[in-house]
Amino acid sequence: MRIDDIDKRILELLTENGRMSYVDIGKELSMSRVSVRERVNQLSEKGIIEKFSVVINSELAGKTVSAFFEVDCEPSSLVTVAETLVNNPVVASCYQMTGPSTLHMHVLVEDFQALEKFINEEIYTLEGITRVDSHILLRRFKSRNGLKL
Repeated sequence: MRIDDIDKRILELLTENGRMSYVDIGKELSMSRVSVRERVNQLSEKGIIEKFSVVINSELAGKTVSAFFEVDCEPSSLVTVAETLVNNPVVASCYQMTGPSTLHMHVLVEDFQALEKFINEEIYTLEGITRVDSHILLRRFKSRNGLKL
């Protein structure tokens, strides 16, 4: 589905501030509140806008350690491993990557003890995992939700 420049601009404004009112978006784009609402509803109905959510600063919320994992699995175990991991509350995201049955996972925990516990008790105990590689975030230069259009 193609979206026009107005839809793209609405998406950019909502990405910057998901709480921006239809009135304020309308002022920014010289449109009526009703027109903005109709476009947002269409974008939602077509699945372009999947949901509205809040972005939490994980460090200020007490999750001071951010780690990324590459988890290689036996091909027959990939889905089972992924489903188990995504149900863990410390897993922020999990994706299947190209390559030999690899999952890429982002984990947010309170401290290094919690990270060690997650690795030893949640990852290493799963059957079907053949390799685990981890990287701890030192500094964030850019983080953005949404798609730049």
